[in-house]
Amino acid sequence: MSTKAIREFDAKQLVSYWLNRSPTPIPTKSDSSLSAAQVAQVEWDPVTKQLSPPIKPGQGLPDWVFTSKLVGKPDQLIKRRGKAGLLCLNKGWEETGAWIEQRAGKPVTVESTTGTLNTFIIEPFCPHPAETEYYVCINSTREGDWILFTHEGGVDVGDVDAKALKLLLPVGEEFPTRENLISTLLANVAPAKQDVLADFLIRLYAVYVDLHFAYLEINPLVVLDAAEGKPAEIHYLDMAAKLDQTADFLCGPKWAVARDTVTPSAGSSAIKADRGPPMVWPAPFGRDLTKEEAYIQKLDASTGASLKLTVLNQAGRVWTMVAGGGASVVYSDAIAAAGFAHELANYGEYSGAPTEGQTYEYAKTIIDLIVRGEPHPEGKVLIIGGGAANFSDVAATFKGIIRALKQFKEGLLRHKVSIWVRRAGPNYQEGLKAMRLCGESIGVPMKVYGPESPITAIVPMALGIQRPASAATRDVTPIASSPASPSANGPTPLPGSGEPSTVGSVKRDGSREQPNDHIVRFETEKLGSRPWFRPFDEHTRSFVFGLQPRAIQGMLDFDFSCGRKTPSVAAMIYPFGGHHIQKFYWGTKETLLPVYTSVGEAIKKHPDVDVVVNFSSSRSVYASTLDILTYPQIKAIGIIAEGVPERHARELLHLAVKKEVIIIGPATVGGIKPGCFRIGNTGGMMDNLIACKLYRPGSVGYVSKSGGMSNELNNILSYTTNGVYEGVAIGGDRYPGTSFIDHLLRYEADPECKLLLLLGEVGGTEEYRVIEAVKKGIIKKPIVAWAIGTCAKMFTSEVQFGHAGSMANSDLETADAKNRAMKAAGFIVPDTFEDLPEVLKATYQKLVSAGAIVPKAEIEPPQIPMDYQWASKLGLIRKPAAFISTISDERGQELMYAGMRISDVFKEELGIGGVISLLWFKRRLPAFACKFIEMVLQLTADHGPAVSGAMNTIITARAGKDLISSLVAGLLTIGDRFGGALDGAAAEFSRGVSSGLTPREFVDQNRKANKLIPGIGHKIKSKTNPDLRVTLVVDYVKKHFPSHKTLDFALAVEDVTTQKANTLILNVDGAIAASFCDLLSGSGAFTEEEAAEYLKSGTLNGLFVLGRSIGFIGHYLDQRLLKQPLYRHPADDIFINMQERVVFQPGSA
Repeated sequence: MSTKAIREFDAKQLVSYWLNRSPTPIPTKSDSSLSAAQVAQVEWDPVTKQLSPPIKPGQGLPDWVFTSKLVGKPDQLIKRRGKAGLLCLNKGWEETGAWIEQRAGKPVTVESTTGTLNTFIIEPFCPHPAETEYYVCINSTREGDWILFTHEGGVDVGDVDAKALKLLLPVGEEFPTRENLISTLLANVAPAKQDVLADFLIRLYAVYVDLHFAYLEINPLVVLDAAEGKPAEIHYLDMAAKLDQTADFLCGPKWAVARDTVTPSAGSSAIKADRGPPMVWPAPFGRDLTKEEAYIQKLDASTGASLKLTVLNQAGRVWTMVAGGGASVVYSDAIAAAGFAHELANYGEYSGAPTEGQTYEYAKTIIDLIVRGEPHPEGKVLIIGGGAANFSDVAATFKGIIRALKQFKEGLLRHKVSIWVRRAGPNYQEGLKAMRLCGESIGVPMKVYGPESPITAIVPMALGIQRPASAATRDVTPIASSPASPSANGPTPLPGSGEPSTVGSVKRDGSREQPNDHIVRFETEKLGSRPWFRPFDEHTRSFVFGLQPRAIQGMLDFDFSCGRKTPSVAAMIYPFGGHHIQKFYWGTKETLLPVYTSVGEAIKKHPDVDVVVNFSSSRSVYASTLDILTYPQIKAIGIIAEGVPERHARELLHLAVKKEVIIIGPATVGGIKPGCFRIGNTGGMMDNLIACKLYRPGSVGYVSKSGGMSNELNNILSYTTNGVYEGVAIGGDRYPGTSFIDHLLRYEADPECKLLLLLGEVGGTEEYRVIEAVKKGIIKKPIVAWAIGTCAKMFTSEVQFGHAGSMANSDLETADAKNRAMKAAGFIVPDTFEDLPEVLKATYQKLVSAGAIVPKAEIEPPQIPMDYQWASKLGLIRKPAAFISTISDERGQELMYAGMRISDVFKEELGIGGVISLLWFKRRLPAFACKFIEMVLQLTADHGPAVSGAMNTIITARAGKDLISSLVAGLLTIGDRFGGALDGAAAEFSRGVSSGLTPREFVDQNRKANKLIPGIGHKIKSKTNPDLRVTLVVDYVKKHFPSHKTLDFALAVEDVTTQKANTLILNVDGAIAASFCDLLSGSGAFTEEEAAEYLKSGTLNGLFVLGRSIGFIGHYLDQRLLKQPLYRHPADDIFINMQERVVFQPGSA
């Protein structure tokens, strides 16, 4: 998400509604002179081929449309509509409607961009003299908000930057006085209109700030003279605006209420999140948002991950699915540089650890586009690329992609799609293995590469062109590591033991090893100050804000591998968790870290901490960072969150500058100082950190925006130079806390850093500050640089790349312009990104030859044991499970019942009987069986309040106990005497059927053994007064069951027993039990052994418990609603016998 343009219709509604509502920075003299905004919108429906709403009276448009002279124009972010002949002026509604209908749904070319006209705005025509036109624009920059004003507006306003009067409102400073505003901006305005315009500008800026605008332009702004006692009137005729989409959680309700044009009605049933529709983010003109792009945009807005998709050329042969904002740009650059820009079908990226389900939806959308239409004779290419992930589980994200590939197997084969994969990061080995196996199983050609290949090495291979030397694979086997030196990293194990002693083992002094002996404790170090250019060193201590045990463990593992004496994390701050202690590993031992609820408390306990790694969410990071900045002890803050509103980020960075605090981020993975300190997850897993030699310092200091590309730079520098001295990813947002120049000036001043590396990108102008520093001789060290995004010039319409700041708003901000300027200033600039490794290697060798860098002998890092969970995930270890479960699984994207997705359970309407069949019997039973199970639950739900279970529930409820306690009190009465007849009847009737006895012989046998037959007999019902519940069961079973021999046997037994007494009928328990036996034996779903096992396991009793729970809960709720008091049983209903008593006399013993 980022700053995005909105329609003129929406912008005018926002300004009109909030102009008199937003709090002004200084008082105004009078009420607003703005005339009430009258705007209407009509849209072309490509399905019905009609305008909606129709431009006809009574069809949904406001009444003024049919009584006023009108202006009609497209509302699709088109610049200079007047010069393009796209204005219908001073016409009635019929002519305006005809003008719109003539153009709606038709393509039109504006300058060099062609697009379809589908959205129009209608408003009243405002006749006015030319001298009443003005121009105003408010624009946000890193320094603050600029207000530009000129007394000459309109279509021929000309070069605004050159002629407009400008006023900078610096971040964090007070709004200027009214007099200053007038003298600075309104000097050329007639005095009679100055106050009116001053009040308008004050209010307009209030709206700009309150609603998180990033750009707002009005041209012309018309101020009509006061006449006949009426004040001067302000009208805005054309308006262009951008909002900060990341501020939706703050301003969404305000945006919505201003756009609510629907009058609430009593019959309205739709409930929305806000009082009005959500903001619409239209695609740039010339690129209509496709259904697929809209779907991914919606998916992106609903997740903390980043998902982007732009369809560039549906007929293109080359498709990409790239992980990482920076990496996605690099891949597009490589494809364009290879001469295949015309074949590039899409731009997109996924990052921020999307779930398997989100990745599946993303991949499914792209692959569905690939396999549409007629196959291309040369086939198609899908590049699934990415850098080395910092924290995303590569195998987990690949699961979603693999699901999508398997789903579209036939289409991929028909279109002759070849797939090329390159990825690195956590669990990448398993991910690449799974992808390779997927390719083999579906028969699609697939080549898979890991970090042994440079990031874009698969591009020339995929395109079938000559592979440059820079694309060669290399050996990435990490340096063999040995166990850590105990003297350097913790308590010394027993001599000659070879490994730390285990808990319970006998030590040399005869005592036993205790758990506490394995806890490593560290004392607070008293340290001197560090030089300004070195905010991190081997003594740096930090707080981690947020519940981030994985990141903390990664930081501690890095510390241990670097040979640090103390962990770099002193404590965790988690406002919602209360005070406690958490254990973390320190090598093979453990250490304890305190968890505090406030920064202030942590600061008091740890005076040696001067860094905070802030993992707060985008919604709360502003407040938490403001709190952190109140403590002078803190000198550096890493802000990890993406999606921080730009106004918030800008305020934080300026406050940090005043307090001389370094901020890295937001939207960053952080940074790393090899051998010293690591911010959060920077560098990824330990295997990547070791492979990139980040456990010891090198000589190259780099800065980039992208966290993923920082990992690639770590990788490149590890084999082309002696490695990284320090690396920082400043973050991809428009306003990072620190910029390129801030860190490069530090590297320039640090005598240990010998070579600088800058990885810039399209958008923004921060690279030019570095260029100026090089030109002025402020930066003298050799600097290698490249700006990614050179592919942008190939696109015919505006494309928002993965980073919020990756969009060129002028020629100066293009990647090509930056690369040319850097080369002209003396930077070492390669021809393409693919040439960067060779350029770095050559530059490094020159410095070595000149003696500026003296390579050191490589050291072996201490061994970091792999965590059990991760080792298990990689399949390196195995352990017998403590528990086994075979009925359900919630670990995937969707809950599974006995292998069936929960969504399918509802799609196929299995009902509660079907769910029981899956969870109890681990198979799907026939529909008649599921229906019978539901019948059992209905029939056993209750049997009145007098039975023991219901009475217990009622008494417990009246004692004031909760639902669970009352329910359990009733359930505990279920046993042989209450509810147990089901199991007993099933066992007896099954025995009777299998024994071969006749029903009379069966009855006689039980009589001779003095045994009652479970399921036979009723206190009230009889042969002449039958139990209708039994009738329902018998009729259903005889109608639907394929076999019912057990029930027939039970009914025959009834014929025998009722000859003795009319009440010895087959009761409902017996009917259910016999029928259930027939379900198990006659449904075809069970073997004889399985059927017998389920009967022995108490399944029938389970049905009784489940059914009767419904009734018990009903009795509980009934008693609570009736507000019944505590029950006390009457004494006269209890026989108390106290005649025989034993009296104990003290001392009688």
